[in-house]
Amino acid sequence: MSLNKQIRDWQGRRVWLVGASTGIGLACAQALRAAGALVVVSARKPQGVLDWAAQDAGVQWRALDVCDGTQVHHTAQALLAEGPLDMVIYAAGYYQAQRAQAMDLANLLQHDRVNYQGALQVIHAVLPSMLARRSGHISLLSSVAGWRGLPNGLAYGPTKAALTHLAETLYIDLQDPGIGVSVINPGFVATPLTAQNQFTMPALISPEEAAREMLKGWAQGQFDIHFPKRFTLWLKLLRLLPYRLYFPLVRKFTGL
Repeated sequence: MSLNKQIRDWQGRRVWLVGASTGIGLACAQALRAAGALVVVSARKPQGVLDWAAQDAGVQWRALDVCDGTQVHHTAQALLAEGPLDMVIYAAGYYQAQRAQAMDLANLLQHDRVNYQGALQVIHAVLPSMLARRSGHISLLSSVAGWRGLPNGLAYGPTKAALTHLAETLYIDLQDPGIGVSVINPGFVATPLTAQNQFTMPALISPEEAAREMLKGWAQGQFDIHFPKRFTLWLKLLRLLPYRLYFPLVRKFTGL
């Protein structure tokens, strides 16, 4: 059963993708543009985006630091002045492995500012317009790392858990006004963030494959878009285990 309106025709749809300088965000922006969407790409650093935007009138670049609430507000208002936004995708992310034995409070708070508070800033800026139109879709890029506690995830995992919880609550509140909400929960994707990992990542996929999965999920009207299934379905089973079984299994398979 579809929990959202199925989005199969992207022609002319206006999408603001926040956090798209590299990785999943950029690949998704490019896939949406190839499908016919008008794409506005925002991130703190342009990296590989500017050349692409310069060659295609259907792509706009707007520099944005999601930690700056005033800048988020002004950017959103400028975009809305040019026309409605059919979808807003929050893909900004920050990741550094951290364990409790070496707790770094400043780093913990930076994860929260980018991964969670930035999403709140963007949603706060665009939601009134969607409510007024009774139309639109908000999609949040979370992670399977937020499903249960994992080693090295002290800083990253809790922010993604918060993002998933936020998406669930938004869905409940915004279903009647006709606004779609979805949460993206990828496994391991080959991006600059995951390149920091010092271990073999199971079921590793490319950003382009991740983007295809996202578009497929929106086309099916899914709320929880998770992939690759050969990995994420096992993690969903782990979520059902009681703690007395879960904790020993994590220690055994991670060696930590």
